[in-house]
Amino acid sequence: MKAVVISAIAVLAMVQLMVKPGQAINCGQVDASLAPCLTYLRQGGTPPPLCCNGVRTITGMATTPEDKKAACQCVKDAASHQTSLNDDAAKTLPQKCGVKMDIPISPTTDCNA
Repeated sequence: MKAVVISAIAVLAMVQLMVKPGQAINCGQVDASLAPCLTYLRQGGTPPPLCCNGVRTITGMATTPEDKKAACQCVKDAASHQTSLNDDAAKTLPQKCGVKMDIPISPTTDCNA
């Protein structure tokens, strides 16, 4: 278990270092940020702290309209690959993490809106 936590922290640290102001967001960064949320997004309940850190990371990366659109598309693509996504859990994730995130977690999101 400790190895999983350490690995997740290392991934989050790498994601934080990969994004510099003015750089575009890529889906690898978004996927890595949301990876700790997969169990919550499938089963609901309470999101783990590493998941909420990932949500905060995405929010911090997506500061410009272009970044938000790119992050939205990445989240949409990731959500479309999850066959057992719990829609209620996905909708409430930012709120449960205490984060305002303008990017819905859904395979049907219109990222141009």
